[in-house]
Amino acid sequence: MNDEIRFEVFQLQAEFCKSLADAKRLMIIHELREGEKSVNELAEKLGLKQSNTSQHLAILRKSGVIIPRREGNTVFYDLANPRIGEACDLVQSFIAEQLRSNHDLAKIM
Repeated sequence: MNDEIRFEVFQLQAEFCKSLADAKRLMIIHELREGEKSVNELAEKLGLKQSNTSQHLAILRKSGVIIPRREGNTVFYDLANPRIGEACDLVQSFIAEQLRSNHDLAKIM
């Protein structure tokens, strides 16, 4: 892979990661691991306003994290790929290890 293409891939990866860099969007992804949900279902489950939830969904949709499905007047959202949830689990696992390590270090000091 030449350097220009490789840089472009890293740019795309950075944009994708930027779309995940929000706690509320990560909560949405977590909820969608259980299956598709409407904006209203997500807003109610997460205690968010519908308008705020819609804004977060638009960002996730634009980056390809989620896919919409319209049924009448209702739009349902689902993860575009289950590996997105798995990637989030991997990051959470890393964070948990870091917290345990920091906690163990604090005990020693």
